[in-house]
Amino acid sequence: MSYNLNIKKGTQSFEKVSTATTLNRLLTLMGKERKNLYIAIFFILINAGLNLVAPYLMGHAVDSYIVTKHYEGVIRYSIILFGVFALTMVSGYTQTQLMGRVGQRMLFNVRNIVFNKLQELPIDFFNQNKAGDLISRVNNDTDKINQFFSQSLVQFMSSIFTMIGAGIFLISINPELGLAALSPALALWIFTRNISPWVKNRNTVNMRSTGTLSAEIQESLNNFKVIVAFNRRDYFRKRFDEVNTENYQSAVKAGIANNMFIPVYGFSSNIGQMVVMALGIYMISKGEFSVGLLISFLAYIAQFYNPLRQIATLWANFQVALAGWDRISQILVMENNLAVIDKQEKEDSCCVVSFRHVSFSYPNGKEVLTDVSFDLERGKTYAFVGPTGGGKTTTASLMARLYDPTKGKIILNGTDIRSMDVEARTSKIGFILQEPFLFTGTIRDNILYGNGLYKDVSNEALSNVLSESGLDGLIERFDGRLNAKINASGDGVSLGQKQLIAFIRAVLRKPEILILDEATANIDTVTEQLLDDILSKLPKSTIRIIIAHRLNTIESADEIFFVNSGAVTKAGSLQDAVSLLLTGKRES
Repeated sequence: MSYNLNIKKGTQSFEKVSTATTLNRLLTLMGKERKNLYIAIFFILINAGLNLVAPYLMGHAVDSYIVTKHYEGVIRYSIILFGVFALTMVSGYTQTQLMGRVGQRMLFNVRNIVFNKLQELPIDFFNQNKAGDLISRVNNDTDKINQFFSQSLVQFMSSIFTMIGAGIFLISINPELGLAALSPALALWIFTRNISPWVKNRNTVNMRSTGTLSAEIQESLNNFKVIVAFNRRDYFRKRFDEVNTENYQSAVKAGIANNMFIPVYGFSSNIGQMVVMALGIYMISKGEFSVGLLISFLAYIAQFYNPLRQIATLWANFQVALAGWDRISQILVMENNLAVIDKQEKEDSCCVVSFRHVSFSYPNGKEVLTDVSFDLERGKTYAFVGPTGGGKTTTASLMARLYDPTKGKIILNGTDIRSMDVEARTSKIGFILQEPFLFTGTIRDNILYGNGLYKDVSNEALSNVLSESGLDGLIERFDGRLNAKINASGDGVSLGQKQLIAFIRAVLRKPEILILDEATANIDTVTEQLLDDILSKLPKSTIRIIIAHRLNTIESADEIFFVNSGAVTKAGSLQDAVSLLLTGKRES
């Protein structure tokens, strides 16, 4: 299954949905915020209604009191209008406050949902997508949605309600003049309907380019030591200049697309006002219209077309939000291809791990393992050797179900590993990776990560546990022992020390199967001997699986497997394994 998020030929595609469907899906994420949204809409309606009443009152005051010179009525209507404007201010402030809170809480919820979804996806997904682009989706794209909901949506809905109300007033005052004044709006609707998909596409391309820029920056900074060591800052600058130029060009195109609405909407507003002025003056000259009604009419025309000018800007923001949502929804619709299958009848087996005709290939890659079958017995130590790229780490990853076989199945304690729930499986398997990852925190935080057995244990009790397991000697190598500070970047901690922490973390879980993938590659000989002593204290039933290039680390193995060219075969003695490594061929 492909998890590539880049929408290009040959990668995963996503259904095209209407704007209404997209909005409906987005609103489902609001949850409890819907109530606050409805309250805000209520105040938006009040605000729009109050704004629409004011022109009618002014027109009536002109015809009834100013023209007739009854100035006491002018004063009375001035007081009424002041009250209307005051209520308009209060309702406008309330709706803005409500929608600002809705937007921020929605941003919080959406980011949580996206991040939790990312945690559900398999290793394949992260192998196929750059971390910088994912960060951009979680951070930048969700913020675009928040900006629309917290800032633009209030103005957008207020403008819509005001336009509808103004249109109703225009037609009710004089149907013929009202329809003539509103006729340019039909051309605007056709224009907007046809150009919106193009605008949305421009913004999608720009967001994708921003994600690529973020990914390039992260990759360059993460590998900056290598760049400095090889004095290739020129390469760094060249790569950054390329992606930055691409991002600049896409941003310019998106900006042009987003700003196309403003002049067109402004032009239509001017045409509408010219129509009203010309026909209104003509009707007044014939005695069919009053000055007060013309003033009201012009005010309503402004209230119809001015919101349209705002919508010109807001509609572009709306397209940006939709483009951001499309990128986010690409993650949300994905499903984990490592789903737990239904329980099957348990098999009688003397072996803890069994590979049954297993084949495996990475997406869009060649087959790494081909029809592999072997068994691992309880309490034994197994070594997997072979040339780089032969498939050793892939074999171990399949045991831990970081991937599923393309064909065949893997049996763990008589049960298809795919039918075991995640907690049951991970509690049985300890995996020390080639490049161990540490979290920002303390040594204690890192060695207890994911270990519910010692979740609330005190440092004193934990020290006793480490001593009983023979791990206290490793902890003493760190200043501050359990409270020694660690950061994710690894500054101040060597790769060897990282492997030591990962080793402690795995051993403390007391797994049935312990996989060491080049776990001693960056450790000195004295420390390696200490690790061997600790491994000897593990329960006799523990299976040890050692993946190594250094032959001294596999001398004590009960059985050696040679992994290369898609096959996993028994290598026989250590001398036979050495011969296979030197020739790069497997014996038949």
